[in-house]
Amino acid sequence: MNRITENLRRINSDIRSAESHSKREANSVQLLAVSKTKPSSDIIEAYQAGQRHFGENYLQEALTKQKELSHYQIIWHFIGPIQSNKTKQIAENFSWVHSVDRLKIAQRLSNQRPDSLPPLNICLQVNISQEESKAGIKLTELASMIKQIEQLPGIKLRGVMAIPEPAQGYEQQRQPYRLLHQTIKALKKPELDTFSFGMTRDLKAAIIEGATIIRIGTALFGTRT
Repeated sequence: MNRITENLRRINSDIRSAESHSKREANSVQLLAVSKTKPSSDIIEAYQAGQRHFGENYLQEALTKQKELSHYQIIWHFIGPIQSNKTKQIAENFSWVHSVDRLKIAQRLSNQRPDSLPPLNICLQVNISQEESKAGIKLTELASMIKQIEQLPGIKLRGVMAIPEPAQGYEQQRQPYRLLHQTIKALKKPELDTFSFGMTRDLKAAIIEGATIIRIGTALFGTRT
């Protein structure tokens, strides 16, 4: 068995185990393979082992891979910072965007999504740990932002994404995810069904607190170049 195939098997096993431990429905958590800086050959190996969702941070690199892999049924997610001058190409070439952190970006994605494509699934990036070095809206701004974005055509608001500051213990890892999940649930909007949070180090904490998408790169593909 090849290295990526074996890693994928192990990671999916860890996710299923965490689902069971958390009394979550089986297969309710999806793995997003973070393939930034990795060659198309690595993506092909993961695809052939059953992986379909891939996340990219860098637009030009992603567009090159999309051309190379256009004959595969890959679902592409954009998960990196978004500059205004990149929104058109993102709107035209991705199925998901996890890193919307300003109304202006949502408006541009909405206006630039081709009518021939289904609505672009988006998640609002929340700076749940209030770190100055990280992008994302404040938790207190979330309800207002949701109201504004819900009115935009061409995009479909699915939920939230967060990368909290690293925490040492399991209980400490759970706290920011619990806060974000409870905040969304309190809004009573069942259409907001996507919680994109959790990576290798805090997979179990994220899943028990409601994650539906786990983003993993290095543990699947190896150290980034």
